[in-house]
Amino acid sequence: MTKKSIGSLISNLVICAVVVIVFAVSFAPNALTVSNGDNPIYKGNSENKVSLMVNVYWGTEYIPEMLDIFSRYGVKTTFFVGGMWACENEAILKDIYAAGHEIGNHGYYHKDHKKLDYNRNKEEMEITHKVVKSILDYDMKLFAPPSGSYGNVTLQVAEELGYKTIMWTLDTIDWRDQDESLIIKRATEKITGGALVLMHPTKATVSALDRILAAITQKGLAVAPVSEVIQTLQISL
Repeated sequence: MTKKSIGSLISNLVICAVVVIVFAVSFAPNALTVSNGDNPIYKGNSENKVSLMVNVYWGTEYIPEMLDIFSRYGVKTTFFVGGMWACENEAILKDIYAAGHEIGNHGYYHKDHKKLDYNRNKEEMEITHKVVKSILDYDMKLFAPPSGSYGNVTLQVAEELGYKTIMWTLDTIDWRDQDESLIIKRATEKITGGALVLMHPTKATVSALDRILAAITQKGLAVAPVSEVIQTLQISL
């Protein structure tokens, strides 16, 4: 690693550390009234578009190959990134964004948001937003709660921060089952327009990705970022 790259890494880590400290101090506990917030989105209304939403908090080594495969198919999709991951992987985050993919918020520490109070929910989302903004100069609009765990407080905070909470229509469960055939089946067997397919950067997912994209194409569907797939829900993005 060159002195320049080391300096860039240290500079980014310092920025991330400062952001964490500032927000940790800012969100001191206080009494708050909680509303139900906005409803999460499980599926879009597009008739011919689907999204392969990639949640990223680990598996960094598999992302370059995923990007190559998406590029070969001319696909743009959505990567939901963890804030801590973004701090530690600035270069690959920039590669994802430079390839034209949409970036979404996946919280900072990969916490169970249903168990977090208002302040901790806000801290997780807002710190991650600030980190990605500092790296990409990009304002994220979509939030995918880690493990799909959310409560009314989570939905309220997301809405207040200008986020739409995104769940999924189909889950490959690739983080648990490293079985290419099973991942392909879960991603494509019941897929229809508007589907949001959850996946992660794993070895088995990368191996299955070509066949997933081919199967989606054969069904007359196109892969697109989440924001495009849910656009017909008349959501302001």
